[in-house]
Amino acid sequence: MGKVTKSLLVCATPRSGSTLLCALLDGTGVAGRPQEFFERLSSSGLPRQPREYFHGVDDAELLGLLAPTDPGAPDDGDPIPQALAKGTTGNGVFATKLMWTHLLDLADRLGRPAGAALLAERFPDPRYVHVTRADKVAQAVSLWRAVQTREWRAGDVVERDAAVYHGGAIAHLAAQLAEQDDAWLAWFEREGIEQVTVRYEALADDPRAVVAGVLEDLELGPAEIPEPPLRRQGDDRSARWVERARAEVPA
Repeated sequence: MGKVTKSLLVCATPRSGSTLLCALLDGTGVAGRPQEFFERLSSSGLPRQPREYFHGVDDAELLGLLAPTDPGAPDDGDPIPQALAKGTTGNGVFATKLMWTHLLDLADRLGRPAGAALLAERFPDPRYVHVTRADKVAQAVSLWRAVQTREWRAGDVVERDAAVYHGGAIAHLAAQLAEQDDAWLAWFEREGIEQVTVRYEALADDPRAVVAGVLEDLELGPAEIPEPPLRRQGDDRSARWVERARAEVPA
């Protein structure tokens, strides 16, 4: 790995379009190799598991639809050196995807406040991209299906899609996603950060144009932008669930 001269931090919430954005940025060859380098929790050494999205929920029916939680083993090591090694392109740009929960866990394991100072200290010349999705109900439906099936992106192998509708689960996730998205916005304002905003709706409509705009805003490129490598996971069942949830989930 050469010297890192610029860092791209894609700040997101689950099912916001960040996977598509990161795949396209990776494909340009000039914007780092953004992955979820900090998804493994210090408490377990494992990525967040289905029931951990429902901490504090005691609905036995809901929890029974999800795989039991593997306790794993605590991991308080510093994950940043390995992330820098894996996530940097030849032009010295490092990139990572960072969920709100990842930031909190990273700061906790390093014993530091979850502020911009920590990130600027470890990631040279950090630039921030905020990926947001306006329709939190649709986002929650997508997340609810994913935590049941473990199919996080189109093409993931699952035995069968046995996901079932649960209005309470979708309401819980919609509120959680809104809270985390708001937390990012409050954090940017508090830390004095001018972020580039990518909206899911625009990204889904014209992904290559959105990525071109991001590269221009971040002064990266020129670069050839690949065709989107992922197909959308939404289908008729998701659409029916969204319509049903709109009538049941509080605004």
